[in-house]
Amino acid sequence: MATTLAVEGLARPVRVIRRRGARRVTLSVSRATGTATMTLPPRMPVAEAQAFLLRHRDWLEARTGAMPQAIPFGDGMTLPYRGQPCRVVRRDGRGVRLTGQTIEVGGEADTLPGALERWLKEQARTRLRARSEAHAATLGTSFSRIAIRDTRSRWGSCSGAGTLSYSWRVILAPDEVLDYLAAHEVAHLREMNHSARFWGHVKALCPDYREWQGWLRDNGPELHRYGRSGAGG
Repeated sequence: MATTLAVEGLARPVRVIRRRGARRVTLSVSRATGTATMTLPPRMPVAEAQAFLLRHRDWLEARTGAMPQAIPFGDGMTLPYRGQPCRVVRRDGRGVRLTGQTIEVGGEADTLPGALERWLKEQARTRLRARSEAHAATLGTSFSRIAIRDTRSRWGSCSGAGTLSYSWRVILAPDEVLDYLAAHEVAHLREMNHSARFWGHVKALCPDYREWQGWLRDNGPELHRYGRSGAGG
């Protein structure tokens, strides 16, 4: 079970995890959320862990202070949608519609964030379902359902029961990235591992997958900034 430790000079506490088999302390800061996590050997005393954090406080301050700020949804903002910059504009009426490079959101200003996020999730569901169905047909397999989430540690997953789960934020990325992600998870329906056979399926579905895999690795953390009301998530 994770606990937290406060560190003077840091706005947020450090998440602490005790892991069986850990032989030393490790300290990291998530690029996506700005959360600092310290992993400890099972029997390390709390006082020793606290002392370790104090010794590395300057490093933590520098890393967490360098995290990019959140970009909350709001009228007039620029939002990447399918890899293209779009301007978000509030309008009278109801519903959300895409007009050229403008996303028009109906309703009052205080309802805009929720309405925009719901619309983005529906767009993600529609496109991910279509690409997952196409890839599954190519591999001669099928999935049970699509789940749209807002996970931060992974972009997608495939369960043993055949559920494909995706982060809705991939709709902010170029279409080729979304297609690669769908290919990756569908390939797990054939191989629940990352073996050579698995990557062979991915390549058959998405020949230039390495390019889009790299895009997601390098640019994915930036997509987690959007819609957040506070720094780093």
